[in-house]
Amino acid sequence: MVHFVGAGSGAPDLITVRGARLLSEADVIIYAGSLVNPALLDYAKPGCEIHDSAYMTLEQVLEVIRKAEAAGRTTVRLHTGDSSIYGAVREQFDELIKAGIDYDVTPGVSAFCGAAASLKAEYTLPDVSQTVIITRMEGRTPVPERESIRSLASHGATMVLFLSTGLLEGLQRELMAGGYAPDTPAAIVYKATWPEEKVFRCPVCELAKTAKENNITKTALITVGGFLGDTYDRSRLYDPGFTTEFREAER
Repeated sequence: MVHFVGAGSGAPDLITVRGARLLSEADVIIYAGSLVNPALLDYAKPGCEIHDSAYMTLEQVLEVIRKAEAAGRTTVRLHTGDSSIYGAVREQFDELIKAGIDYDVTPGVSAFCGAAASLKAEYTLPDVSQTVIITRMEGRTPVPERESIRSLASHGATMVLFLSTGLLEGLQRELMAGGYAPDTPAAIVYKATWPEEKVFRCPVCELAKTAKENNITKTALITVGGFLGDTYDRSRLYDPGFTTEFREAER
């Protein structure tokens, strides 16, 4: 059996209870060493076989899994954050199905949730933004043309950008070309929830400058939008003048 486990956003105690249990029971752990906090490997039992997939191809990962299955051993495939976002898991699922190997998935706390916690922010504020766009800047790996940063920026919604820290000159240019005003609030969150976490707030027009001044080149999320500002409407859910299923509006 193979268990795909979301490691969480960084802090070792932000993994789910189920994820921690599966790690502690695993005979083999294959973890994304370039992104996963190695402190999570402290959950592994003595004698557990551990592989760092940062140095492996898909084929090599699958070979380790096949050998473990043949020996009747349990494997945990440990992915950063939640594996459903930029986790490259679908290709693994499909190969396991072809091989007749059972697997399941345990969700994790995504880095975009960790970043919101670090910022003490709410992505969906009334009359500011009710939509969160999770995306990335096109780099060595392309994105569909219809999902260009310029196109998505035209919505003016909250935007969270993964895998884009090394492309900030182009990113800020495309964000503004798409419709964000230069003074739109933004933030760079480096290693959200890790002990070495750093948060830098700036306007969109200074994203590249801010990252350069603080030597941030990777492992950071970029957040953009009015949710980082000071103006928003009060929620109707808790407004005394608003009727809900559970209480009547005050007269």
